[in-house]
Amino acid sequence: MRYGEITRKTGETDIKVKINIDGSGNSDIDTGVGFLDHMLTLFSKHGLFDLDVKAKGDLYVDSHHTVEDIGITLGQAFLKAIGDKKSIKRYGVSYVPMDETLVRVVADISGRPYIYYDMNLNAQVLGNFETETVEDFLRAFALNSGITLHVELLHGKNTHHIIEAAFKALGRALDEAVKIDERINGVPSTKGIL
Repeated sequence: MRYGEITRKTGETDIKVKINIDGSGNSDIDTGVGFLDHMLTLFSKHGLFDLDVKAKGDLYVDSHHTVEDIGITLGQAFLKAIGDKKSIKRYGVSYVPMDETLVRVVADISGRPYIYYDMNLNAQVLGNFETETVEDFLRAFALNSGITLHVELLHGKNTHHIIEAAFKALGRALDEAVKIDERINGVPSTKGIL
C-alpha cells in the first residue's frame, strides 16, 4: 500500500490529509467548503484513491487560504505516497466530458513541478467557493507533489461542469501515472531519477 499522511497547521488553517493511492475510491472529506468537498470526493472516486481530508480554515475571510493549503497538503501527501517512484508509468492523460464541457488533464510525475492552466470560468463563486481558487489549488498541488500538470478546458460554458470535469480528469490522469508496470526496471527516466 502506497500511503501518505501530512498535517499542516498555520495561523490561517489546520489541515490533515491521508491518501492511499492503491485504494478503491473511498473518501471522507470535511473542509468547510461544500463545493471543494464535492470536488475532492470526485477526485478520490475517479482516481481510485482512498482519501481523508479534514480542514479548518479562516472561512470568515473567504475560502482562498483553505483551498490553497489543502492543495499544498494533498500534494505533499501524494508525493509521500508515491515513494521511490520505481516501476510507475509516470505519465497520465485523461479527457473527461460533462455535458457540453470537455477538459483534458495531462500529468508527468517528473520531479519537476510545473502547472499549465487554461480554463476560463464564467461564474466567480459556487456556494462559498471562489472559482479562481481552482488554479491556486492545482498550482499548490503540482508544486508540492513535484508533478508537471497541464489542465485545459477544450470547450464548455457551465462553471460547475468545467471544474467537475477537471477534478475527475485529474484523478484519472494521476491514477494512470502512478500505476505500477512490472516491465519498468527502476524509474522511467534515462536520467535514473525522477
